Amino acid sequence: MADVTLYHWEPNANSGKPMLALAEKGVAFDSHYIDMLKFDQHQPEYLAVNPQGTIPAMTHSGPWGERVLTESTAIMEYVDEAFDGPSLMPADPQDRWRVRWWMKFMDQWLGPSFSMIGWCTFVGPSLAHKSEEEREAMIARIPLPERRAAWRKAMFAEFSESELAESSRRIAKGVALLEEELGKREYVASNQYSLADINIFNSTYMLPVGNADLCSPELTPNIWRWLKTVYRRPAVQETWAMGSGRFTDRFNAIMGDFV
Repeated sequence: MADVTLYHWEPNANSGKPMLALAEKGVAFDSHYIDMLKFDQHQPEYLAVNPQGTIPAMTHSGPWGERVLTESTAIMEYVDEAFDGPSLMPADPQDRWRVRWWMKFMDQWLGPSFSMIGWCTFVGPSLAHKSEEEREAMIARIPLPERRAAWRKAMFAEFSESELAESSRRIAKGVALLEEELGKREYVASNQYSLADINIFNSTYMLPVGNADLCSPELTPNIWRWLKTVYRRPAVQETWAMGSGRFTDRFNAIMGDFV
């Protein structure tokens, strides 16, 4: 049995980051699927692992006992440093700085905008069939107040027009910056595939479908080239084969155009 256990949802966004890092390093792990739309992350069994009720989370057992790791980007860095396999950080100090710059940009600035649009167009509608009482009960189980507020907005379609417009503006700006950066080198942060590529790919893999007005072979040839390169990686295809929901269906549908 593997000494690594990963608690995750579908292999995209935050859950996909440690899943893909582990696959790239060749690390076997026990997979515990946490259905976010059923609020498995707020059930007592999972809260015993991560009391904050956020996903993903990873445990790593060894002579030291059991380590519990949370926060997807930090887990990726741990995976790269704790296990053998190809390095996911470049050797050059400036390239390493660039990896961390892009991961921070994605996590703190661009990623939340992707999330808001996704919550508005997918997560909220996926729970709309539940009664108001059921949704209120689900929200009440969320440990963190800021997550309760975010889930309430998604469940009851409370995102304002100005919030959605700002998210759309940030996505357009982020796509333009990424296109510019990928015109300078093969991958986002260096000419070596790195944690920056894993981080960004897991939130941008559907750009050609969800944001066709921003990303296409004509509009963003550098992003298009990069997406095709990442889609073809065996670890990416292996990771996405672990999915079971709508995200995986969409991934498989577009992969035929890229592979």
